[in-house]
Amino acid sequence: MASIDVWRSRSRIGLFALFGTAGVLHIGLPEPFVSITPAWVPNAASVILLTGLCEIAGAIGLFVPPFRKYAGAALALYAVLVFPANIKHALDDLTAPAVSPWPWLYHVVRLPLQPFIVWLAVFAVGIVSWPLKDKSPGG
Repeated sequence: MASIDVWRSRSRIGLFALFGTAGVLHIGLPEPFVSITPAWVPNAASVILLTGLCEIAGAIGLFVPPFRKYAGAALALYAVLVFPANIKHALDDLTAPAVSPWPWLYHVVRLPLQPFIVWLAVFAVGIVSWPLKDKSPGG
C-alpha cells in the first residue's frame, strides 16, 4: 500500500487538474457558470472571473510548500461556498423538461462528491490524515 505522502501527492495532482481546469473554464467560458450562479450573487460575471482566478491560484499554491496548507484550506472553503450554485444547477436541470437522463445522473454523482472534494483538499496538504494512518514522526 502506498504511503500517506504518496496519497497526498496524488491528491494534490488531482486537485491541481480539477481546480486548474475549472479555473481556466471559469475565465475562458464563463457563461455556463454565470447561468448557475444564484440570483442573490451580485455582478455574477465578475464573481465568476474572480472564482476562476482563485481556483487557478489555489491549484498552483498546492505545489508551493510555504503556501500549500493555505491553498488547501482555501480550496476546501471555496468548495463549500460554491455548493449553493451546485444545488441551483441541479434544481434547474432536474426541474427542466426531461430531454435525457444525463443531467439527473450527473447531479446524483456530482452533489455527493462535494464533501469528498472538501476533505480531499485538506487531506492533500496535510491538515487532516483521517481515515489514513500517518506513520511519520509526530503524525
